[in-house]
Amino acid sequence: MSCIGILGGMGPAATVDFLGKLVALTPARCDQEHLPVVVSHLPQVPDRSRAILGQGPDPLPALLRGIALLNAAGAGLIAIPCNSSHHWYEAMAAASGAPILHIARTCVQALPAGGSACVLATRGALASGFYQRALAERQITADVPDPEAEQPWVDDCIRAVKAGDMAASGRALDEVLRRARQRGAATVIMGCTEIPLAMLYAHADGLALVDSSLELARACVQHGLAQGWNRGAAGSATPLPRAA
Repeated sequence: MSCIGILGGMGPAATVDFLGKLVALTPARCDQEHLPVVVSHLPQVPDRSRAILGQGPDPLPALLRGIALLNAAGAGLIAIPCNSSHHWYEAMAAASGAPILHIARTCVQALPAGGSACVLATRGALASGFYQRALAERQITADVPDPEAEQPWVDDCIRAVKAGDMAASGRALDEVLRRARQRGAATVIMGCTEIPLAMLYAHADGLALVDSSLELARACVQHGLAQGWNRGAAGSATPLPRAA
């Protein structure tokens, strides 16, 4: 039977959070009605953001090994709950027998066309530009933090989550959100899968939040249910409620 394949470990806490969202979004009444999932949890993949910025080793070989493991395990769909890794999306997709969801494209589909959205992500993801391109396809203007005055707070937030210092991550994120409000931002894309964890310790009053991890999980569940993977046979899709 096919299953959802998760290329995780980037970072570990974000992967656990993503798996929790998969379970929470699945309309199951017992164990057997949940979707089968196989996880390749590889925290030793070199830092994706540093590599994009030319400051570290290439993570693509490790990413491709993870994709190969998931294909060998019978994955019928692959999701990667790490935004920065999607800089190498085309190479991973070309090497995979199973389709790979693109986290930014999936996330942006949750937004109405037009307007603008503030993108909080790693420096590498912003330099890669895949969020900006996905937003432009829907006529949405990408609002990114100032690299000197604001992005350091985003960097601190992400580092704190990876280090397990959640209180510090919330303080850093509060400053990011305060500055976003000052710029007139109304919608914020959490374009790094650590940021939703920090958001539990921050204050987003007055901002509409779009969680890239949640939208990726939603797409996985919708696909798995449509394929009948929770029943071991093909079936029709079960509509999922959207987040408030």
